[in-house]
Amino acid sequence: MSAATGLDGLLEPLSRCLDPESARRVVDLQVAPPVQRRIDALAELANEGTLSDSERSDYEALINAADFISILKLKARRY
Repeated sequence: MSAATGLDGLLEPLSRCLDPESARRVVDLQVAPPVQRRIDALAELANEGTLSDSERSDYEALINAADFISILKLKARRY
C-alpha cells in the first residue's frame, strides 16, 4: 500500500463527518502567506541542494501536511 493510498484510507472516515458548511470551509482553506513563503524558500533550497538537516525535516513536515490537506480538500469537494 502506498503512503497516498494509506492516507486516503485514513481520511475517508473523517470526510464523512463533514456537513455542507464544513466541506465548503475545508475547500476554501488557504495556506497563510508566511507559511507559503517558508515553503517556497525551503523548496528553493531543496532545488539548489543546499538544505540543512533541520531545514529538510521542516520541509518534509510541511509537504506531508500539505498532502494531508490536499487529500482532505479533494474529499470535501466530492461531498
